[in-house]
Amino acid sequence: MDQLRPIPKHIGIIMDGNGRWAERRGKPRSFGHKSGTDTAKKVITSAIEMGIEWLTLYVFSTENWKRPEREVRFLMELIRRYMKSEAPFYHKNKIRLHHLGDPERLPEEIRREIVEASEATSHYDRLHLALAINYGGRDEILRSFQRWVTAKLEKGETISAAPTFEEFSVYLDLPEAPSPDLIIRTAGEQRMSNFLLWESAYSEYYFSEVLWPDFDGEELSKAIEFYRGRKRKYGGVG
Repeated sequence: MDQLRPIPKHIGIIMDGNGRWAERRGKPRSFGHKSGTDTAKKVITSAIEMGIEWLTLYVFSTENWKRPEREVRFLMELIRRYMKSEAPFYHKNKIRLHHLGDPERLPEEIRREIVEASEATSHYDRLHLALAINYGGRDEILRSFQRWVTAKLEKGETISAAPTFEEFSVYLDLPEAPSPDLIIRTAGEQRMSNFLLWESAYSEYYFSEVLWPDFDGEELSKAIEFYRGRKRKYGGVG
């Protein structure tokens, strides 16, 4: 039998199925979103126990603004309250918080909570928790390119060629984060949904039928075991 791979260093999760989970119970979609935040906390705890170093959660995408205004308002308030109320949890578990995405469109109070939480946890390294809020992979690539161009112009350099992979990567939202080894998507959907497009070039994907509020440590373990059985060749022959 082939030897299993080590556990993934970085896991990204597309948390899908909150609305369907609530509707199946005759509840409003907001009930599902609230339950989804409880699940996120449990999964974060499980990731710490399993020794995962980086965890990126897809919280709110650039496309989610298309949802009904009432739902968007609820989600923004839920994010704000989550950022504030979970501060003791971050400190107790030595979680370093990161944000990726464009903060400009977010309400000022959420931007403030993100900055404060990131600064307050900057000395922790037990788990790096990246929250993708107002995030889109295409949007990140465009903003990164704009940052690269601006940096070149500010240095008085002429732009005569496209950046190298290494040059460009420095301008991503979280250049210090390792590329995700494993990306999990819940609720049976099998698409990328604009999540970590640049970073996930060689990620393994695991698609779970479980709706996000029902996802737990056991389901996370299943995804990790799937990953450990994969052969990662990166274009080579293994």
